[in-house]
Amino acid sequence: MSKIKRRYRIARYVVYRQTIVNPTDHLWTFIGSLLGIGIIGFIQTHNSFISASDQLFLIGSFGASAVLVYGATNSPLAQPRNLIGGHVICAIVGVTICKLFNNPDLLWLSAALSVSVSIVLMQITKTLHPPGGATALIANIGSEQIKSLGYYYVLAPVFLGVMVLFAIAIVVNNIPENRNYPYRKGKPHFRPKKHAKAKKNQSAPSHSASYKRAEAVVAGAEN
Repeated sequence: MSKIKRRYRIARYVVYRQTIVNPTDHLWTFIGSLLGIGIIGFIQTHNSFISASDQLFLIGSFGASAVLVYGATNSPLAQPRNLIGGHVICAIVGVTICKLFNNPDLLWLSAALSVSVSIVLMQITKTLHPPGGATALIANIGSEQIKSLGYYYVLAPVFLGVMVLFAIAIVVNNIPENRNYPYRKGKPHFRPKKHAKAKKNQSAPSHSASYKRAEAVVAGAEN
């Protein structure tokens, strides 16, 4: 029993340490999200082809994508392949199923099928991106203006909006030295030249190192 408790304390320490976010990350997360969603909203407001009240460009799934792309930059679900591929695949699936089940009485079925098929296709293509499920759902339960777009929905707002989020992520997420995007394991974070030499020989601590450190902390607490 004592061994189980010890491992639990070690695991809790490691999880806690690994999930601490540098305070400066909050600022860059805020800036990235503000610019990404803000630019999409600007396009929505100043597009002469649509009414600002239609809300065609500001779809809910972009907010969820912003959380991943700017708030969890090293998450596999936030990478460009997942961000772009996931949304596009889900948009195509959502529109297709909406056209096949063009019946208000079958909305429950088309909504469920859109999300379910989208998840499976994202898994198959290795483009899993949770907000994509919302993109497929919106194609079925969205306003009549969105439904009237048909497959243009895939191009705009989905693809256009995703590319805005991606472009901002490429810029903002590579400015601070503790971030890189797209994330690559073992790839050094972007550093200004004045810090490059000072940190050249430093490497990020491995999970095993974190575990050993946790053991030492727990052992010290027990003694």
